[in-house]
Parts: sequence; structure tokens; C-alpha cells
Amino acid sequence: MREGTCGPKAFDCPYKSHTKQFESLSGDAVMVDIMEANKTQIMNFVLQGLTDRPELQVPLFLVFLVIYLITMVGNLGLMPLIWKDPHLHTPMYLFLGSLAFADACTSSSVTPKMLVNFLSKNHVISLVECMIQFYILASSASTECFLLVVMAYDRYMAICNPLLYPLVMSNIFCIQLLSVSYIIGFFHPIMHMGLLFRLTFCKSNVIHYFYCEILQLFKLSCTDPGVNMLLVFVFSVFMQSFTFMTIIVSYSCVLLAILKKKAEKGKRKAISTCSPHLLSVSLFYGTLFFMYVRPGSGPAEGQDKMYSLFYTIIIPLLNPFIYSLRNKEVVCALKRIINK
Repeated sequence: MREGTCGPKAFDCPYKSHTKQFESLSGDAVMVDIMEANKTQIMNFVLQGLTDRPELQVPLFLVFLVIYLITMVGNLGLMPLIWKDPHLHTPMYLFLGSLAFADACTSSSVTPKMLVNFLSKNHVISLVECMIQFYILASSASTECFLLVVMAYDRYMAICNPLLYPLVMSNIFCIQLLSVSYIIGFFHPIMHMGLLFRLTFCKSNVIHYFYCEILQLFKLSCTDPGVNMLLVFVFSVFMQSFTFMTIIVSYSCVLLAILKKKAEKGKRKAISTCSPHLLSVSLFYGTLFFMYVRPGSGPAEGQDKMYSLFYTIIIPLLNPFIYSLRNKEVVCALKRIINK
């Protein structure tokens, strides 16, 4: 036998154990490479939508197309109506026009993509599109929370302190209140978006929703989303509880002031002014509390979709009717524009 070789029945080769160790290390390295490859960042997602039943796609498309068109006409039509009619140049209608703009943004962030998916077999949405959709939705929803607070404060000043109302609710102060609402709405989602970039999405690329909802994205992350979920919960509790309690306190004072009024006509006018706002607040915060500030595991996935559908599509549809149809000044302004 030649020197440096090992036959099948010869003594153990001195390099044999090193060869096995090298093969073992190589195998481990390959496994690590495979695991790292499996953790490759997913750049495209698939939106499952409201339903996967083909026979319902076209009917749902027609229903939500009509809803979206009515929502846009109602909200975007309210803004120029308030702008053109001098009788509506008051703080209450300035805030109402801003709320209509926020509702239009909320609906537009979700509905167009959903309509496209109803008629398309390709439900793909890129990570960038997902981030943009999340930002617009979260920004408009956050802004709406504070706009509702501003509107409640406006009604409090108008009913509880009518003599001070023209002095306090000046044009400059109203613009400042609106600016603060939009600034908070602009910056709040940026923090969540920044934390989303720390996550690696590799478990699946299927989002079991009809839009890029942030809690659904957490389910697809291979990185622990505990910090993200904690901040979503904390900020949701703080913003929703703070704004909701502020609204409740304002309207409690308004209710007491209404009960003290002796004239029945004044009571009816105050109640007719405040009741649409309270209805809108109840619908908006009811769905948000169920989605983001609920105890325990919360409702099932199907119920989650219904809550999301309600506050992203149905509430923006209802708000123009809630505020306009029961408001004589808006109806009269609309009649004046039509007559002209």
C-alpha cells in the first residue's frame, strides 16, 4: 500500500475524522444558508379580499362601486358647498368640511384597490403600496379622532358659553385647532411605519384581509413583533381613550346646559345640532375600540373584517348624510346652489 493512503481494511486514516468534521460543518453551513434564504424579505403580498367565492365578485364590485361614488360625491361635494355659501362660513362648518376631507381619504385608501381586486385574478400588492395604504388610512383615522374632539369643543363653547363663543372661536384659533389635528395625524403613523421596517416578512405572503391592516402584517413577520404590537396598543388606548373621554365630558356639559334651558325651541335646536355628532362618534369609536383596544383574543377573523369594513367604508359613506340631511342650514345652502 502506498504511503498516505488508507485501504478499506487498513487502520483508520489520520485525516478521516477531520474529513467528517469538515463535512458536518459544511452541512451545518448549508442548513444555515437555507434557513437564511427562507427568511428572505417578502416584497409582494396577496390580498385575500372579502371573499374567495367567484360568483360574488361582480355583485360585490357593483355594490362597493356605488358606495364609493356616493361617498366621494357626499364628502367632496360638501367641501365646495361650505366654501361657496357665506352662510356656512362658521367654525362648525369649517370643521365639518375638514372631517369630510378625512373621510374621503379614509375611503380612498382602501376602496379603489378592493374594487380592482374584485375584477382581477391578480391580488398582488407590493410592500411599498402596502406601506402607503397603511399610512394614508392611519393618518386620516388619527386626524378624524382629533377633529371629532375639536367639533365637540366647538359645540360646548356654542351652547355653554354663547357670549364668549365669537371671541374664543376666532378664525385664527380654528385654524390652529385644525393644524394640530392634521399634524398629529401626519406624524402618528410615521412611528409605526418606521417600526414596520424592522420586521422581516417571510412566513407567508397572503394577507387574509381586503387591505394592509397592521395587525395582519404582524402575523406574517418572522421577527418578533412584540414591540410593534405593544406600541399599537398603547397609542390606540391613549389616543382613543383621551379623545373619546374629552368628547364625553364636552357633551355631558352640553347636555346639562340644554336641560337648564327654559325655552323648548332652544332645547330642540341644541339637541338637533349635537345628536348627529354623537351618532357619528358612537359609530366611529365603537368599531375602533373593538379592533384595537379590545380585551383578550377579541372577535373572530370574519368579525374583524366586518369592523374594518364598517369604519373604512361605511362610516365615510354615512357621515355626510348624518351631518347634512338633518342640518337645515346645509340643506338650504344646497337648495340655493341648485337654484343658481
